[in-house]
Amino acid sequence: MKKVYGTAEEALKDLLFDGMFIASGGFGLCGIPELLLEAIKDAGTKDLTFASNNAGVDNFGIGILLETRQVKKMISSYVGENAEFMRQYLAGELELEFNPQGTLAERMRSAGCGIPGFYTKTGVGTIIADGKEHKDFNGETYILEESLFADLSIIKAWKADETGNLIFRKTARNFNPPAAMCGKVCVVEVEEIVPTGSIDPDLIHLPGIYVHRIIKGQHEKRIEQRTTRPAA
Repeated sequence: MKKVYGTAEEALKDLLFDGMFIASGGFGLCGIPELLLEAIKDAGTKDLTFASNNAGVDNFGIGILLETRQVKKMISSYVGENAEFMRQYLAGELELEFNPQGTLAERMRSAGCGIPGFYTKTGVGTIIADGKEHKDFNGETYILEESLFADLSIIKAWKADETGNLIFRKTARNFNPPAAMCGKVCVVEVEEIVPTGSIDPDLIHLPGIYVHRIIKGQHEKRIEQRTTRPAA
């Protein structure tokens, strides 16, 4: 199966449709699939639901899709760095489903393992638990969380071989593996593609069975909040 494509646009061809559900990797601006997000913007696909730790920032990441009003709903843990997100949500123009970070990651991972739902203590007694099934195990109350089965996963990795085995770079791994697992189709952008068999199997973070299409590109890798020491 051919997995390597020339551009983000080619890799997304025939995959995008209005109203689709997309799982996107990254944490803040670290490890986000910036090239694929730009290609989705250019394609004009609308009424999108995104499952992502956050919505990027204004003018970058998922933020560029908020500006063009292509996103209908966000399933996220944190959205505090995006003024346009806040404006749309407070104006009733954007749906929001808040998830604790661990719950969001597990909802993605479980879907990738074929598990439709799971019980967790996280959120019990808060608005997160409203409307959800409660069940007691060994004297403790848990709530049922449903797994997230996405139409498409878009993620960013550091290195791939031609069959899609992936290595992530340090903290850029973050939400990318679980996001990759939960999509019917997973498209990944990487900084380097190496020949099949050249990656030590013990170093692979995500096996190629989860990856369908790969592109190599140049990434801006913008820093969300730069902190520096004063000059001596």
